[in-house]
Amino acid sequence: MHHHGYLWTGPKHRFDQDALRRPPHPTPPPAGSRPELLQRYREVAAEFPVVDLPPLETAYWLIKPGSLVRGTWDEAKEAAAWLGERLAEYAPRFADERDRDITRLATLVASAAERLASGADVSLGHYLERPSYLSLAAVTCSPNRARPQLTCPVQ
Repeated sequence: MHHHGYLWTGPKHRFDQDALRRPPHPTPPPAGSRPELLQRYREVAAEFPVVDLPPLETAYWLIKPGSLVRGTWDEAKEAAAWLGERLAEYAPRFADERDRDITRLATLVASAAERLASGADVSLGHYLERPSYLSLAAVTCSPNRARPQLTCPVQ
């Protein structure tokens, strides 16, 4: 078992594009469906696996291109430390001053280490100024507890 780290920052309105953050339904719309529905299904099916937007379900980072992996660690504590470093890096830009509290951030990192050690995934998000959004994730791989059928994106 190992862990991959992911980081995304961008405009809040892009983060809110939920259709591109969830996998397409396993069954396409039936023949005879409205053309715009069929077209939208095709777009989502083509874009979801490659778009850099954070998936709604953290485990689905594993189907994204390996180039989006920001780091890989064998130990949960190392992955959690990476999360902590990113939180410290972005904390001055957090929109909510309470989110910048060092004790709160240390608690998040400690909790992340525990969850990763148990085989769970960790996903953190913070609003930044302008309105932007920061999404951080550490995903357990080989196997992923939530989605064991997903393979490792880094070969």
